[in-house]
Amino acid sequence: MTEPTAADASGPTLPARPERPERPTRPTALVTGASAGIGREFAVQLAGRGHDLVLVARDTARLEELAAVLRRGGADVEVLTADLSDRAALQRVADRLSDPDRPVDLLVNNAGYGLRGRFLRNDLADEERMFDVLTRAVLVLSHAGARAMVGRGHGAVVNVSSVAGWLASGTYSAAKSWVTVFTEGLAGDLAGTGVTATALCPGFTSTEFQQRAGISSPGPKFMWLDAHRLVADCLDDVARGRVVSVPGLQYKAVSTLLRMLPRPLVRAQLRSTKLPSRRGD
Repeated sequence: MTEPTAADASGPTLPARPERPERPTRPTALVTGASAGIGREFAVQLAGRGHDLVLVARDTARLEELAAVLRRGGADVEVLTADLSDRAALQRVADRLSDPDRPVDLLVNNAGYGLRGRFLRNDLADEERMFDVLTRAVLVLSHAGARAMVGRGHGAVVNVSSVAGWLASGTYSAAKSWVTVFTEGLAGDLAGTGVTATALCPGFTSTEFQQRAGISSPGPKFMWLDAHRLVADCLDDVARGRVVSVPGLQYKAVSTLLRMLPRPLVRAQLRSTKLPSRRGD
């Protein structure tokens, strides 16, 4: 007679309980200025394309409202309230981008706003705050995000610039010129790393920005871009590795002309459109 085995002694062997399938890893995107306008559209479309989100802006209530919508669609969403003109708050966002345990695969530097009036009539402190949001924040966050992405061998940085960067219309125009050139240089630094950098250069775009600021929409209707199409085209350009993304045939033509014109003619442009002083995030 054979000795009873452990299986005999303990009764029939039960089938192993199937392990709960783990949720597939989703890429994560961090979007600044995500509470409204183009930034909000980036967040919505990235969630629709299978990304989890880190939403950054000053307005916590609006971020939480958007986060709730995106979570219902299946995205994991983190809200990070920060005024990017504040260096400590900016560093918190940079630290989030550098976190090796919570990698960010796509950074969208979108936060920004404009000031009414001409440079010499504006308060210098206001000009400095705008400068910090439009340029220093892009510099700091691109550095943190791109370094972390290079270490993993993949990722993308999108810096929202403007066709205004090819004009000569005050500090906003100058800042956007810097963003475009900076992104072109960054793209060169990143060549061969698996990480890309793209400067998005839109013109007038239909968002709630004008309604919130209480201003009318300048220019003819055909010059206005649809935010949904703009973001979709930009994300397609990012997938192609394009360094400068100019949405809309009208602005492709405008940007080409502006880059070809002698600078004295560009400087002789008519008075630039005044931007509202309200922030877009």
